[in-house]
Amino acid sequence: MDAKTRIAVVTGAGSGIGRAVAVELLRTGWSVALAGRHAETLEETAAAGPGDRSLAVRTDVSRPEDVSALFTAVRERFGRLDLLFNNAGTFGPGGVPFEDLPYDAWRHVVDTNLNGAFLCAQGAYRLMKEQDPRGGRIINNGSVSAHTPRPLSAPYTATKHALTGLTKSLSLDGRAHGIAVGQIDIGNAATDMTARMQTGALQANGETAPEPVMDVADVARTVRHMAELPLEANVQFATVLATAMPYVGRG
Repeated sequence: MDAKTRIAVVTGAGSGIGRAVAVELLRTGWSVALAGRHAETLEETAAAGPGDRSLAVRTDVSRPEDVSALFTAVRERFGRLDLLFNNAGTFGPGGVPFEDLPYDAWRHVVDTNLNGAFLCAQGAYRLMKEQDPRGGRIINNGSVSAHTPRPLSAPYTATKHALTGLTKSLSLDGRAHGIAVGQIDIGNAATDMTARMQTGALQANGETAPEPVMDVADVARTVRHMAELPLEANVQFATVLATAMPYVGRG
């Protein structure tokens, strides 16, 4: 399919990685439905690309009714869907010992990172299965925390490990319907959410130390590469991280 006719949904599109990916797709000819909780930040993202190829839809991915409205809007505006970038997520409270973590805080992270990804994947899956030509691609935003946790990050880490299982399951189930599903695991992309990494992040040995970051545009280009493969090919898992961040070799 020609790039000018490709349709994407990007969740968490109002800032950070979601904004960078949405802008990259718009810049290279995609039409993009921008989903996020704040209409004003979605409009800021939309302003970075041609206005006739973006659709801003205020969406809280943890609310089934919001997600249903999102995919209804996509169907009505664009008629089909070629890509879901399942990106919306939250770290949750930082620096809280596990035994003191409020259940409400745990539930908020699970509802956003895991349940939200499930709801959006389900909405995309239904549309991709029914459309003609059939099929499409889902890319889940994992994290290096899908492999290795940071200290005091149980809710975030648990949801990212679970997201890997969801990716594998959907990848298997999607084969019969031409739906390719992969995951990008990202480490220390420079966004507002990771600004503290450059000033000091808690390490496994209890010390606080600054960590290197990478340009978020490098993440966006990687997502676009995954997205533009023919459906006969799939990047199942990709890890993109700041080269010198403390991950490989635990330091």
